[in-house]
Amino acid sequence: MAKKSKHSKISKVHEKFKQRRTESIKNHRKSASSTNPDRKSPHGSDGFYRSKATIKRLNMYRDKPDIEKMHERPTGPARIDPDRKYFGNVRTLDQKQLERMRVELAQQTKDPFKILIKQKQLPISLISEETKENKMNILEVETFEDTFGPKSKRKRPKLDNYVPINMLAKVEEKLEGYKMDKDRDLHKNDIVDSKDIAPSGLLKAGQSKRIWDELYKVLDSSDVICCILDARDPMGTRCMHVEQHLRKNAPHKHVILILNKCDLIPTWLTSKWMKYLSKEYPTLAYHASVTNPFGKGALIQLLKQFDNFHRDAKNISVGFIGYPNVGKSSVINSLKGQHSCKAAPVPGETKVWQYVTLTKRIYLIDCPGVVYSGDDQEEQELVLKGVVRAERLEDTTYYIPFLLQKAKKSDLEKIYSVTDWDNAEEFLEKFAIKNGKLLKGGEPDTQTAGRMILMDWQRGRIPYYTMPPGMKDEKPERMEKEENGAMEEEKQEVNAEMQEENGEGTIQTDKAAAGSRGNSAKRGRRGQSEGENGRSKSEDKKPKRKKQTLKDLNSIRLQKVKLGV
Repeated sequence: MAKKSKHSKISKVHEKFKQRRTESIKNHRKSASSTNPDRKSPHGSDGFYRSKATIKRLNMYRDKPDIEKMHERPTGPARIDPDRKYFGNVRTLDQKQLERMRVELAQQTKDPFKILIKQKQLPISLISEETKENKMNILEVETFEDTFGPKSKRKRPKLDNYVPINMLAKVEEKLEGYKMDKDRDLHKNDIVDSKDIAPSGLLKAGQSKRIWDELYKVLDSSDVICCILDARDPMGTRCMHVEQHLRKNAPHKHVILILNKCDLIPTWLTSKWMKYLSKEYPTLAYHASVTNPFGKGALIQLLKQFDNFHRDAKNISVGFIGYPNVGKSSVINSLKGQHSCKAAPVPGETKVWQYVTLTKRIYLIDCPGVVYSGDDQEEQELVLKGVVRAERLEDTTYYIPFLLQKAKKSDLEKIYSVTDWDNAEEFLEKFAIKNGKLLKGGEPDTQTAGRMILMDWQRGRIPYYTMPPGMKDEKPERMEKEENGAMEEEKQEVNAEMQEENGEGTIQTDKAAAGSRGNSAKRGRRGQSEGENGRSKSEDKKPKRKKQTLKDLNSIRLQKVKLGV
């Protein structure tokens, strides 16, 4: 009886508490407190008073969560919402079909012109097996007690030969195979090419932590990555480290190779480079120019195709990366049709990444030039690639011999009108004298001359190109015949004009023919004679023929890109 009386008293207390609670709630609803969402606004207008939703939100902030209710477990039976997919047919695969699917997927993903879309609908975890790293478990090899404890065992050192006679025999074998030329320790303190100046910090341009942080910002933010390459040296300006990083850590990102400055190399060489590079990634030939670009339509068409693959996203971002001075900002300006990014024919003009809007769905990201320090590149390679500004170099004469090895002697003679030199010093002296770069006493200023030549090299005024790996520097016979025939026709026409005007000797040298070519073209534009007009038309057709062939190449590459796998 005592227990029942206690329970009845507790129930009565709860009932009284509930009654008081309901009464307080009713009174609160009638009150004009600032915490009452049902209060009546004074004077019949809201004014600046809090709204009902605002008061409820503020009351929610004051209430504390019921932790006991959060930890409660459901006591009744759980109910699952019915769905048709639970009762439909289930497709199963055996190991042979799964292995066949893996092989087919590997073949398709290696094709640069095929793209895997909607990867979430495929069992990627079953198809692509993750490579597990082999970790060495030290405790399985040797226990802790045997190594560090009081019962630790002393191991006998492992030697190839424990007998002195065998050791002497091995030493004699090594002495026979020793070559003094390949011993680097002997030449540590030697002076290379009489250059005893310590390397300056200028040669580390594009390798700072800040630049690499900017690069990874662009890589993380981009859906499509355009690697800009210099058409004169595509493999030298290609960042293989970034491509390996994308293959390993971001295989879902699309990569495009763009051969910029294709107007500085012959058309037949551009086609060879495109065939070689297209084996790995889609490759396009490009000439960056705001007024007269080449390859702009093909690149925009390709970007729109990638945009169609990502229709579920609001927009896509296209990042432009590459070495300094390859033309990343110039490509963006040519696509935009105006000077959106600051561009210059010198390296290091872009300092930070920047967004540019191409269309409502396509955004372009400009990135500073990055040089990968792990390639073990020498100083002269970095300077000739245009990584460092020529006007900031202290000793410019050191890099001229390497420049003369890459450039053709005939091209330098035509450009600078300097002939008959045996070494770089003699070439610089003749160039300085011809251009009036002299010091006190009439001595040639070789430093200024070397700086001028390096600046011409970086701006593309000196012809230079490299061949794809495994291909020889052989110009097609058809191209040689066309060029030789055109040169002979021009020489004959120029000689005829000179004879009519002056009645003197003919022009025999290639240099004179090249100099008079511009004058004859100007006269042809004025319309002085029919022959000159015909020649000017033929000259106008030549660049068009080159651009038409490159355009065909770009269209062929675009036709190969298939929409999805």
